[in-house]
Amino acid sequence: MISIYQLKPAFQNLLRPLVRTLVACGVSANAVTLFAGAVSLLLGGVLYFTGEEARRLFLLVPIWMFLRMALNAVDGMLAREFGQKTPLGAYLNELSDVVSDAALYLPFVFVRPFGWPAIGAIIVLSAVSEMAGALGPMIGAPRRYDGPMGKSDRAFVFGALGLWVGLGHALPHWVFWGVGIAVPLSIMLNIINRIRSGVAAVSKDKIK
Repeated sequence: MISIYQLKPAFQNLLRPLVRTLVACGVSANAVTLFAGAVSLLLGGVLYFTGEEARRLFLLVPIWMFLRMALNAVDGMLAREFGQKTPLGAYLNELSDVVSDAALYLPFVFVRPFGWPAIGAIIVLSAVSEMAGALGPMIGAPRRYDGPMGKSDRAFVFGALGLWVGLGHALPHWVFWGVGIAVPLSIMLNIINRIRSGVAAVSKDKIK
């Protein structure tokens, strides 16, 4: 399935000089993970509690979604390429992603034509999707990132929505059908693909 995640190698190459600088400054992968999670919670909380009163603040969503994707790539590179992998880091990485996603999606419950059912479904299914990917190593498969509508794709969608709302435009009603229904259905397919790919990977290894 086509996913923005497929652009990750090229994105990492652009970030590699920054990663080397962070290593030289003594910044750890866990510190980057915690920073990204803290800012996501802060931004999500501000947007949730200000709601309609500060729609301009939604302009921060696309900016932060892009920076968060960069930080997610950076902490992974620090862990893999500079020997900073730790058991605690694995927990922080997976849990902070799920919590950060929920915090950043939640403010959209106040943006018409969305509401609690649509955004709630996206939050729950996104968490299950990440769980389906993270459970791969438990059965002996790699961590799965199959699409459609993986973390990077969801960041693009909500970044675009945040930009539109922040510019003061009302979302047309068809967006509910395009995002409020299509995105949850795509995430459900994403979950199925991750489970299927994980099981297939283990089966293939057994045949070898």
